Amino acid sequence: MTQISRRHFLGAVAGAPALASAAARSSEVQVVEITPGFEDYLYRTPIKFGGTVVDRVTLLNVHVTLRARGGKIAKGFGSMPLGNVWAFPSRTMGYDETLRAMKVLSGRIARITGAYKEYGHPVDINWVLEPEYLKAAAEVTKELALKEPIPTLCTLTTASPFDAAIHDAFGKLHNRSAYQTYGPDLMRHDLSHYIGPEFKGEYLERYVLKQPKPTMPLYHLVGAVDPITAADIKHRINDGLPETLPEWINSDGLTHIKIKLNGDNLKWDVDRVVAVDRAASETQKKRGVSRWFYSLDYNERALNVQYVLDCIRLIREKTPEGFRRVQYIEQPTKRDLKSDRGNVMHQVAKILPVVIDESLTGKEMLMLAREMGYSGTALKACKGQAQALLMGAVAQKYKMFLCVQDLTCPGASLIHSAGLAAHVPTVAAIEANSRQYVPAANKQWEKKFPGIFIIKDGMMKTGVLNRPGLSAV
Repeated sequence: MTQISRRHFLGAVAGAPALASAAARSSEVQVVEITPGFEDYLYRTPIKFGGTVVDRVTLLNVHVTLRARGGKIAKGFGSMPLGNVWAFPSRTMGYDETLRAMKVLSGRIARITGAYKEYGHPVDINWVLEPEYLKAAAEVTKELALKEPIPTLCTLTTASPFDAAIHDAFGKLHNRSAYQTYGPDLMRHDLSHYIGPEFKGEYLERYVLKQPKPTMPLYHLVGAVDPITAADIKHRINDGLPETLPEWINSDGLTHIKIKLNGDNLKWDVDRVVAVDRAASETQKKRGVSRWFYSLDYNERALNVQYVLDCIRLIREKTPEGFRRVQYIEQPTKRDLKSDRGNVMHQVAKILPVVIDESLTGKEMLMLAREMGYSGTALKACKGQAQALLMGAVAQKYKMFLCVQDLTCPGASLIHSAGLAAHVPTVAAIEANSRQYVPAANKQWEKKFPGIFIIKDGMMKTGVLNRPGLSAV
């Protein structure tokens, strides 16, 4: 969200610039109070991410109170996992150190946001404050003497529940779904203000559904250390939940399966896809199901584009039907696209959609990815409601493939992620892993949103995500 210069914002409140002096709206809000807190859970079973096995999660929960110009008050709530292994991967620092950095940063973000008293739309508030959050990340890096700087992606993730809480409260204040607040009746600026002149005269509402899709298929994850069949299980958990892929398919009626790959062992990756396809095919045949899908996620560990092409070729040779079920490939190589401009994806994109995930931190990176041959992008609630929707607009403008990916989001964060997927027109499915890895964090939400947290026919019932705010509480 740093594509356009912010020098035209004048004034200063708590070190942050004031909103531009376009026509003020009575609908606009200021932050009255903001309160963050943490919640910790152990995983039911570990997940391997980017070569690291993770067995726990810390949620950052944010409560906010907003006031409209007329004095009306509304409260909002946002939540997101502090996925430090994903957002702040490090070869020199351990899990506890990067998690501590995110916690300290969250306190700085809370102070910056709480001290900002200008009135605005949630998108404008985030637009103004994001550079301040990035400055705070640099300060925390220095003060904690971190061996590596806090990445932009990490800052976006830490800030995302603050942004979500503000959008939630804003929708509640106007008694609308947050997705019905992106038109000219409530926003000062059209999209050209944020993402370039090609969007002049267009508002965010053009790229967002006002009503959620009634249902969406759920993408189930097969992690790199997850058992596929019973033969892969050394010790059963025996907690009443499925433990193998066939058990999950039968229990939840799955039709979409995401396969995590290692990216540094071609034989293992190909054999993994073949094994998943074999188990899925046998199970779906018994169920009488003939149509299902896969996605392949290298978690940016593929050595280079040739590795991906070789992997695709071998998968197609060993399981032609399985290959035809692959919908897209996610972030195959390193997230830092600028450091390896020659590692382009044009050849891969001719075969399958290939999307960026970790690379997406703003329009500049999205356009660079497009130039380098990527044909799609993964939106994530953990990068912020405002940024996800703005990047979704850019991707739709340029007719790119879109998906919404999970950060093993439980509870309110899953509702936030599912709401994003259900309101972006071209997104076809929802990834939701918390029911596999951290179901304890979902328990209190299951009765309120059974169609979101309990899956029986492979579909998530997203039609309920139309309540005021972001629908969580």
